[in-house]
Amino acid sequence: MNSISSDVIRGYNDTMILCLLLDKPSYGYEISKQIKQLSNEKYVIKETTLYSAFTRMEKNGYIQSFSDEDNVAGKRRTYYRITPLGLQYYRDKCEEWQLTKEVVENFIRG
Repeated sequence: MNSISSDVIRGYNDTMILCLLLDKPSYGYEISKQIKQLSNEKYVIKETTLYSAFTRMEKNGYIQSFSDEDNVAGKRRTYYRITPLGLQYYRDKCEEWQLTKEVVENFIRG
């Protein structure tokens, strides 16, 4: 198996995105690239999935979007930053992941 099914990872897309926003704001293409890189190309997030996550998380108050001009191309780009509520959500999802991993590992035979 060379890649991860989007069905398996779907519940943790928000967690991965928020993780990448912990240190600094970023924009869609850069986040997509980082997910691909950090997963060693085992998971490539679809553009529609990424932007749906942005919309949902902004609606829930986990991130804020803002526009900034790209100095290189001179185009406006939408950036996202994590909010305090998003930071708490991220921490909660990390705890949930530890519990999920513990439960599922009880059913995986190696």
